[in-house]
Amino acid sequence: MLATVYLKSLRDQRRALIGWSIGLVLLVLLESVMWPSMRDMPDLTSLLNSYPEPMQKLFDLEDFSSGRGFFNVELFSMVLPLLFIIFAVGRGARLIAGEEEAGTLDVLLVTPVSPARLVVAQAAALATALAGFGAVLWTAGMACSAAFGLGLGAVDLAQATLAMVLLGLEFGWLALAVGAVTGRRAYALAVPAVGAVAAYLLYVAGQLVDGVRSWQPLSPFQQALAGGPLGSGWRPEYLWMPLVAVLVVALAVPLFDRRDIAAAR
Repeated sequence: MLATVYLKSLRDQRRALIGWSIGLVLLVLLESVMWPSMRDMPDLTSLLNSYPEPMQKLFDLEDFSSGRGFFNVELFSMVLPLLFIIFAVGRGARLIAGEEEAGTLDVLLVTPVSPARLVVAQAAALATALAGFGAVLWTAGMACSAAFGLGLGAVDLAQATLAMVLLGLEFGWLALAVGAVTGRRAYALAVPAVGAVAAYLLYVAGQLVDGVRSWQPLSPFQQALAGGPLGSGWRPEYLWMPLVAVLVVALAVPLFDRRDIAAAR
């Protein structure tokens, strides 16, 4: 029955995953098409040096003249983290809170699966969807790199893709956990959104303000984006994102188990 819940969740997400994947491929393609003209732009280095130093530091503009640096600035610095978080939070908020508000949670609750296993199955389905979304990113990136001469390495792109997946997983599982505890989709959307904004502000402030720099490692964005992430290598900081995600879900399980959801039955 656990597998049944897991497969049902994946089926429910298939249309969203297909639509988001198409949009992701088009985004990567659009940015890749721009690369040859950016690469051949005269005095590109002088132009980049004209930007304020804090902006150069924040977006690592020194490496912008390479295909790797171009992708880091144009995609991996903000756009892709935002896409993965929005996708994960939107799906995570629907998995339990959305089902409960729609009155369809009873379909899952009448099965022999316990509330704890229900949460685990939903979390696994979200992780699988994110992994699929990441596979689309890697495939599109490698194809566009070959077509437009970006020179991206398969391992480097896989590492950067993993960072995006783990970043989405942390906030997506937070949305799932909040939805399981409260039964409200609005809360499941709002709490991770506020958390993501706060985490990004901490990441940016840590780059620009010396007094905040010691707190910067606490930000999931710092853990995911430090050094690129494209070309930064495999870093132990990546482990914090799944660990926090697992902890949040583990804390939500007993609260969901004790919550009065008799009306949904």
